[in-house]
Amino acid sequence: MEQINLLDSKNIKTVHFIGIGGISMSGLAEILKNIGYTVSGSDMKASNMTEKLERDGIKIHIGHSEENIDNCDLVVYTAAVKENNSELVKARQLGITTIERAVLLGQIMKKYPFSLAISGTHGKTTTTSMVSMIMLESNLDPTIHIGGELDAIGGNTRIGGNKYFITEACEYVESFLKFYPTLAIVLNIEEDHLDYFKDINHIKQAFLKFMNLVPKDGYIIACADDENVSSILSQISTNVVTYGINSTNATWTARNIEFDDSGCASYDLIKSGQKVAAIKLRVPGIHNVSNSIAAAAACYTLGCDIKDIEHGLEAFTGTHRRFEVKGVVENIKVVDDYAHHPSEIKATLKAAKSTNHTKIWCVFQPHTYTRTKLLLDEFSEAFSDADEVIISDIYSAREIDTGEIHSNVLSQRINAKSNNSIYKPDFNAIVEYLKENASSGDLVITMGAGDVYKVGEMFLKEKDIAPIS
Repeated sequence: MEQINLLDSKNIKTVHFIGIGGISMSGLAEILKNIGYTVSGSDMKASNMTEKLERDGIKIHIGHSEENIDNCDLVVYTAAVKENNSELVKARQLGITTIERAVLLGQIMKKYPFSLAISGTHGKTTTTSMVSMIMLESNLDPTIHIGGELDAIGGNTRIGGNKYFITEACEYVESFLKFYPTLAIVLNIEEDHLDYFKDINHIKQAFLKFMNLVPKDGYIIACADDENVSSILSQISTNVVTYGINSTNATWTARNIEFDDSGCASYDLIKSGQKVAAIKLRVPGIHNVSNSIAAAAACYTLGCDIKDIEHGLEAFTGTHRRFEVKGVVENIKVVDDYAHHPSEIKATLKAAKSTNHTKIWCVFQPHTYTRTKLLLDEFSEAFSDADEVIISDIYSAREIDTGEIHSNVLSQRINAKSNNSIYKPDFNAIVEYLKENASSGDLVITMGAGDVYKVGEMFLKEKDIAPIS
């Protein structure tokens, strides 16, 4: 039986978000406020996000307390919120409807005739941003919800018209199965989130279910280069459009790929064997060529003009924390990247290697004990394109340290493969090491999904150069 859309209920006028400072929750709060709801929220600590929401007129509570649940009709919580959270417990005691974040996002999607969901183990934020830039260039006035900050829309959310909705679709805990896409992009399928998924087959089945959420008159934009994606396409009941760089059978592809000194590509965009556009990117790496083909194929399928696709992709300069240049000091460039999976690390370092530099320093902060332990072999082989790798302590995120894995073990395993790693647990020690050893012409990349970006900012500050905001 299909669930009633809570956003159609006249009884829901006030909504409270537990964990409102999160990148997705903050955007959803903005969307609901814009369509007329009274919105409040709480988070453990103040942040740029919570301060922005306060400026927008949303009541923010710092810290979780049952007193924050006051006269609200609906409570939204993230998957990270525990069942014993005081606000969640109080809401349920009072009989207030509570829903998880992904359910709300799905119900918002259902209000739009065209909902685009961009999925994949990696590349979601960048590809979602590329799609957004093309649709903005096409004057389609999309509502946009991104898992990162895009300067072109002033953050992670844009309130647009009521026809097009663009969002990322994360596979963690199968949250994307609560969505209602009319067009879905599937970039890649790899092992990740193994604290939830049993194995790659479990992950593939989740993506298969997600793709089959698209109605029969909708579209799947699928990467033909990815074996795991290709292996399940025969089980899809809707229209499939393929893209890729290496596949000979893909409908959309790229030819004559060339890179400039910044590692950014220019190429001929090919559809069904014919050149349709000349694309110039302003983000580095071959992986972004693939992401841009996916974005182009999706937007063309929706009716966007080829010239708008060209201009939209060229206007895209990246999102925050995706090969983001933080500053340059003494001719040492500092870049920050969100890469936290072995495939992402390889792609980012390959992109870095194509830039004009003397030496690549990679400061990597592993993200979660589970991922580090279960993908240890893959991590150990991911850093060969770096000259020097500095491993910090593991960022625990939602997990507890059981003592089964340690960053020093990862550093040793990397050394067994490429002999270019050291372990330094303390950010201050890492900064001092970089100050003593990095030289003019070098590239320093801070990498990970935690707070490792602070290393680059500290390094720039120590050199008396303010980071780029």
